[in-house]
Amino acid sequence: MTNPRVVISPSGTSALRVASALPDREAGWRLVHHLARFLDASRVPGVACVIPTYDAVLVEIDPIDVSLDGLRDYLAQAAEQIDVDRPLSQRPREFDVPVLYDLAGELDLRDVADAQGLSVDEVVRLHSEPAYVVRCLGAPGGSPMLDGPPFPRPVPRLASPRPHVPQGVVSVAGRQATITPAAAPGGWPLIGRTPLTVLDLGAEPFVPYEPGDVIRFRPIEADEYASLLGTRMEAR
Repeated sequence: MTNPRVVISPSGTSALRVASALPDREAGWRLVHHLARFLDASRVPGVACVIPTYDAVLVEIDPIDVSLDGLRDYLAQAAEQIDVDRPLSQRPREFDVPVLYDLAGELDLRDVADAQGLSVDEVVRLHSEPAYVVRCLGAPGGSPMLDGPPFPRPVPRLASPRPHVPQGVVSVAGRQATITPAAAPGGWPLIGRTPLTVLDLGAEPFVPYEPGDVIRFRPIEADEYASLLGTRMEAR
């Protein structure tokens, strides 16, 4: 199903994917996240789970309470009512993330620099200069999915994924960047580490940021990394 704003299509037998059809990327991102927040807040009968991404939201249902056809029109009408110019947050929180970049050559910083035709220092500068908007939460553990730094070209993924990537690693791939909150396998090139604890299973929510917040990376040295190790990630 399509309308001027969204394309709604089934994803299996118990979910609908609502994708932005807006030509403006930022407006489309705001649309799907406002829709996701509306569905969460409204507790729509039959809606079991809502997962927003960069330009689409997956709406999982309980087939006992609602059908895909029954929900489709409701989602289209809800999308029509959303003000796509309204920011996700009137006061986005900012997070300062110190990073010990891979100057010792243990990770993939040199490989990323070589693939980009840049020096290691240039990669660090380009990665640490922007203010990154959290676009959505990903895996593992609520990773903050960010637009990537302004490198000349997309960053290739690793030919062979690592079976174990520790928590706190800072990575890039394609035109994206992220932090790994929890240890997991991964195929993204690793360019540094933050000493901050990002995922806290004893807190609510488990991660301190949400879509619309802002992350800034800050280069640090090994002594500052050691002094900050284990500090919980918090907004300024």
